[in-house]
Parts: sequence; C-alpha cells; structure tokens
Amino acid sequence: MDESRILRTEYSDVMQKSFIDYAMSVIVARALPDVRDGLKPVQRRVLYDMHELGVKYDRPHRKSARIVGDTMGKYHPHGDSSIYDALVVMSQDFKKGLPLIDGHGNFGNIEGDGAAAMRYTEARLQKITQEAFLADLDKDVVDFVPNFDETEKEPSVLPVKIPNLLINGSEGIAVGMATSIPPHNLGEVIDAMKAYMKDENISTRELMRYVKGPDFPTGGIVINEDELLEIYETGAGKIKIRGKVEVEKAKGGKVNLVVTEIPYTMIGANIAKFLSDVAALAESKKTMDVVDISNQSSKEGIRIVIELRKDTDVNNFTNMLYKKTKLEDTFGVNMLAIYDGKPETMGLKQILKANVDFQYEVATRKYTNLLAKELEKKEIQEGLIKACNVIDLIIEILRGSKDRNMAKACLVEGKIEGIRFKSKESKIMATQLNFTEKQANAILEMRLYKLIGLEIEALINDHEETMANIYRYEDILARRDSMAQVIMNELDEFKKQYSRPRRTVIENAQEAVYEEKKIEEMEVMLLVDRFGYAKTVDMATYERNKEAADSENKYLVKCKNTGKICIFTDTGMLHTVKVLDLPFGKFRDRGLPLDNVSNFDSTKENIVLIASQSELNLYRLIFVTNQSMMKVVDGGEFDVAKRTVAATKLADNDTVVSVAIMKEQKNIVLQTTDGYFLRFPIDEIPEKKKTAIGVRGMKMSAGAGIEAVYFTQNAVEFVIKYKNKNLVLNSIKLGKRDTKGVKVRA
Repeated sequence: MDESRILRTEYSDVMQKSFIDYAMSVIVARALPDVRDGLKPVQRRVLYDMHELGVKYDRPHRKSARIVGDTMGKYHPHGDSSIYDALVVMSQDFKKGLPLIDGHGNFGNIEGDGAAAMRYTEARLQKITQEAFLADLDKDVVDFVPNFDETEKEPSVLPVKIPNLLINGSEGIAVGMATSIPPHNLGEVIDAMKAYMKDENISTRELMRYVKGPDFPTGGIVINEDELLEIYETGAGKIKIRGKVEVEKAKGGKVNLVVTEIPYTMIGANIAKFLSDVAALAESKKTMDVVDISNQSSKEGIRIVIELRKDTDVNNFTNMLYKKTKLEDTFGVNMLAIYDGKPETMGLKQILKANVDFQYEVATRKYTNLLAKELEKKEIQEGLIKACNVIDLIIEILRGSKDRNMAKACLVEGKIEGIRFKSKESKIMATQLNFTEKQANAILEMRLYKLIGLEIEALINDHEETMANIYRYEDILARRDSMAQVIMNELDEFKKQYSRPRRTVIENAQEAVYEEKKIEEMEVMLLVDRFGYAKTVDMATYERNKEAADSENKYLVKCKNTGKICIFTDTGMLHTVKVLDLPFGKFRDRGLPLDNVSNFDSTKENIVLIASQSELNLYRLIFVTNQSMMKVVDGGEFDVAKRTVAATKLADNDTVVSVAIMKEQKNIVLQTTDGYFLRFPIDEIPEKKKTAIGVRGMKMSAGAGIEAVYFTQNAVEFVIKYKNKNLVLNSIKLGKRDTKGVKVRA
C-alpha cells in the first residue's frame, strides 16, 4: 500500500463531518418540503415522472407499480414503499386539502386501512396538478439537474403557480428537526397572496383577514382563534382542534350523540382508539351514560354514534369526551421548510413572500423564453412576407442555382456568381437581397401552396399576432405591475376553478369543563379465582353466595371501591390496581384477568399475597424468601402512586415465598424442602425498610430452601398435613431465629 495516500485525521472530526453530511442530506433531500413548490423530493419526482410518462388527467390511469418503478429507476433510488406511500398520500382527500393524484382502486381510508398493493391500484395526475404544477416545464422556467446516476435530468423544483406548502401542508421528521404544517383553504391562501403582491408591507394580522386559520380536510373546529396570530407570525405553536358533534333524538326518549367531523389528528388508528376509549370510560364506571357506541362511517363521511341514557346531561358528557378522549386534540405547528437551500422556520408572511418571489422568477424566465421564440417567429415571418413580394425573382434564383448553398448565398449576401438569370434587371435585383440566415432557410424550405392568396393573408395575420405578443411580453418583462397582473389573473382562474368552501370552523371556545359524578364509596369484596380472573361484588351479594365464593376463589379481599389493591409476587414486585378498574357486578360474571388491568404478568411471576392498600396502612408485613431471608416492614411503605414498584430486595436466584399481614400471630414456623421445621417468636424478626434484604431466619442444609411458612397463636392448636399425617405445629419445640430447627420424620 502506498503510505503517501493514507490521510491521517482525528476520528471525532470524521464522525462529525459524516454525521453533518448525513443530517443535511436527510433534511434537504428527503424529509423537508421546499417552500417554493411545497413538495418533498420524493413527491416532486413522482409528479414529474407521471408527467414524463404522459399519465395525464384526460388519459387512462396507469398501474401504480409502473409509476413507482419508473420513478425509482430514473430519479429516486430508494425503497419502492416510500415512493408508493408518497403517491398514496398525494391521492387521499382526507389527508390533503388538494389531492394532486387521481387514484383508481383501494387507496386506503380515513380509518387507517392501508392502500392495496401497488400492483392492484392505478393512478393519473389531477387536472390542477397539470395546470398549476407542471404546465410550464417546457419553457425553461426552472433549473434541471442531473439525476443520481447522471443519465437523466430532473427539475430542482416544480414551477408551481399556487402556494402549495400552505394549501396542502406537510409533515416530516428529519435529523434534529421536524416539520408540521397544517393544510389551508386554497381560495383564502390565493387571496392572501394577492393581498401581499399589492402591498408587501402588509402585516400578518391583515393577512389573516384572508387566511382565517388552517382548513383541515376532515373539518372540525379550531378553538383557540386568539392564539393563531402568534402562531402565524412565528411559524410555531399549538392549534387546539375538536371534532364536531350533533345531538339526535332516538326512540324511547333516548339521545344519540353523533360525531360528524373528527380532529385531523384522529385520522387512522386513532378513530378505533376513540371508540375503545369511550367504551373504557363506560366499563370503568367513569360514566354511566353510555348505552352503546357504533361506528357508522361510510364514503359519505364520518358518523360515530354514541347512544346515551334518557337523563344524560349531554353537555357535560360532551365535555367529558373532549377532556378524556382524542375528540379534542392538539396539532403542533412548526412551519419548517427549505428556503434558499437551508431549513428555516417561517411565518405566514415569509412563506407568501417566498412564493411571490418564486412566481416573479418563474414568470420572468417564462416570458423571456416566449419573447425569444416570438422574435424568432417575427424574423422568419418578415422574411417570408418580403419573399412573397419578390417571389418571381426568388424562383428565378432557385431555378438558376446549381445547389442549395449557391441559392442561399444569393438570398443572404446577394452573391450571383454561377446563377443563370433571364434578365439583367433580375440580376441587379438579386445583388440587393439581404435576407438573414434563418429567413433564407425558411424561404428555401417553403412549400409552393404557401403562395396561395389566403395563405399569404394568414401569414400577415400571424405576423400581426406575433407583433402583439412581442409587445405584450416586452411590457410584462419591463413593468413589474404588468407581470403582477398576469400572475394574479392566473391565481384568480385557479381560485375560480378549484376553490371550495371552508370545512374547519375557527372560533374561541370555552375550555371543556365537566363535573365527574362522585362515586358513592362502599365496601366490596374482591374475588380472584385460581386462573387469575378478578371481579368485585357488593357485600350483600358476597354474603348471599359466601359458601360458593369461598370455595371457588383463591383470594378474597374486603376493600373499598374507591381504593387500591396490592399484589405481591414471588419476584419481589408490588403491582397496584385501582378497584374501579376491576369489573363490578354479578356474582357469576367471569371478571377480567389481573394481567389486563395491571402490570402483573402471570407467565413470569406468581402471586404470594393480595391485600387492600388501606388495610396495609394499618399493619406490618412479614417477608420470607426461599433462601430464608426475612424481615418485618411497615405496611405504610407500600402506599405508592406507581403501578409497579419493588416490594423487597432479593439476593441472586432468591424468590419470595410468603408475605403475611401481622395481626394476632405470635410465632412463625418455617418448613424447609428437606423436612426441617423451626418455630420461633415473631418478635425476633427485626423491622427493616422495604429496600433491605433482611436477616436469616433459619440455617439450612446446602441445596435446601424454605418451602412453606405458617403462623401460630398461643393456646390455639394449628394442624397441617405433612407426609399424609397430621402435624400439630404448636407441638414443635420453640426455638430461636437462625437455628437449624428439628427434623420431622414421616
């Protein structure tokens, strides 16, 4: 290896440069839109490719796979899914205020169902996309740059004639920055753009007389109108949006609350989440007003029906939906776009200024190009008219010339050497000819039928039209007012053809306030069966079914319905559950698995104690582990706000065998796996914090562990079955903590 070619450099410098290069590539060439055409590179490339393929609005649709493949092969060397996703989004009228692509087939829906595979769907350009985005590409109005392998040329920006960045909005996540621009109403944005063109010193407040605020394709209500001015001045802020609800009377005096428009942020999976959130509010008894909920949405629009009870306070219930569900949500605005090659957060006026400047630049290039073409036409037309006046001489020159070059030299420079003329007059006149190069070529290529009188008249009329065009183009290029009028006329035409009424209502609404109905506090019995299914029943129901309840359930805990349940597991964790989160009702109801309402995982841990938190606050707990570590902990330490905390500290490979509430117990009995029993007073167990491991309760043989823990009271006989024989635990000699205990034989 040639060591002279090895570049030695600081590793951190290489990393820094590489990361910055990567970040800028993502920012500029992938994730953020250009302020001029409002398009990200992938969107621009898809539209340009469709233009090149001729997939126009008045032609048949083409397979999406054909468009995606062509775009990927020519302009966008990334995954086909990103290209197809961009194509799909540009066709969805519930995401874009102005869809740019006309999709044919399943292009997804507002409820989050994805589009069909690209081999099944077809697409073509929308009419406005052709007219406002791609119309002047042949007039050298934008720069073309080489594609990734320099085999094709692609436009660096499309000559878009409307402020697309505002009309369609944009969302994208780059490196270290993100853009989030809401869609707006086409007619309003065009009016604001014209207002800026008439007065460049116009304020944002005055511009907002035209642009009232965002106009989401899903409708809805923007409720913080007073905050919009600052958002549009700075380009950042939060827009609060609500869905639109209507009240309908139903049979039997009931009321239906119907959601007819949703917040823009609810598009997709959030509709299903809204339905489940409302169902959860009913199940958790946060509201008793819901009878049924159904999604009756169709192609005609959103229709989510919530059936309510007769005596429901509809206003209070609606406010609860605004507070507890996504029916009221926030749209974070960050109007970040590529401006002059760099990412910049811009306000409304800055975006309009960038678009107006771009329109003037495009118009200047367009009319400069058109003027050049008209001047060329003028030159040729004047040459042909002049030729028609001396057509006999020209025919004589053509017949007398030996080749084309000899005839052309005579027409341009008056050279007559080698040309045979019929008369001296013709020869003299020929020397005086001085057509231009282009005129001479046009004369030599002219067909004889052009000498017909009507054709000559048409030529003169064309010349007059050309002169009028030249005068018009020169006026547009010379006077900014004339150019502004041309741009505004085009904007008016787009507004006339494509504007639609505003869908989103802008207002200042009061904050949603609702009164939670206070739950009447009552004692209930928690029942947990051996499969881990839990439910609560009122005490009267429990008393009526006491015998069945005691025999069928593994855990029975008396608690308050407003309280919490504590679940201690063998892994040393404590999981808490609100009693209200558990189903309450009939004795024979199945209940819910504890896994569903808490962080408890029945596949990884086992329950050793379930107790109510209010009871724990009154007592102390005794912990015993498999490795014979034990301690007493004040129950108040387990009054925690978190759903899951560590209840105790465990040594490696140790597990909790028993957690017991200390009440009237006097002695504790530890049983090992190899048949040793140790009985000693509970008073010998020290009180520790829950974060402590504890002290050793019993000396054990190698490989043995604590198998069971029992508690006895003085003068109360406690009998257990051990190796098919009755064993009276009180008869075991009272010993000391941290001793071996006695071996009990069968």
